[in-house]
Amino acid sequence: MLTWQADGRPGLEGTRVHFGPEPAGFRAHGRIVRPDPEGDFTASYSLVVREDGTLGRLSVSSATTGSEKHLTISRTEGFWLFDDGSGSARRDYDGADVGLAFSPLFNALPIRRLNAHRERIDAELPLVFVSLPHLEVTTTRQRYRTVRVAEGNSPAVVEFSWAETRVELEVDADGFVLSYPGLAALVSNERAEPATQG
Repeated sequence: MLTWQADGRPGLEGTRVHFGPEPAGFRAHGRIVRPDPEGDFTASYSLVVREDGTLGRLSVSSATTGSEKHLTISRTEGFWLFDDGSGSARRDYDGADVGLAFSPLFNALPIRRLNAHRERIDAELPLVFVSLPHLEVTTTRQRYRTVRVAEGNSPAVVEFSWAETRVELEVDADGFVLSYPGLAALVSNERAEPATQG
């Protein structure tokens, strides 16, 4: 279980992560709650990341006082399928990562796939970005550059930039964000103990 507190304002993101398949795959089920001057919203997501660290499937639901929205993104060989409940559309975003507004969890996809927390990389990548609470999809470019690899108890530092944003992320040994200045910081990380044979 990972929980992030919004930086400088109310808001939380909590997610349950299941690791595997190795080396970079994981599944996550999370919720974002954001009181906002332009209107409070809550969002939930279910994410499947494949063994190679690429998106397999993302399902997002958002709710405001006036509306509810839902979006599903499924990725197969050669194309992506988007479904917002009013019909589906096929698009070609081969090689792209997916990002969700207000969520530091999604930075883990390229970080874990590129192993950016363990070895020095500098890579520019395509990004499919999903806004909240409107679930609008746009495309852009993002860059990840390793500033410091993780050593002992010292977290990795990975510079992340896109559009007009440039920040240095602190990243744990599993490739998840500890601190995203201006967005959120990890306040709780609870790991289940492995089951023992009895």
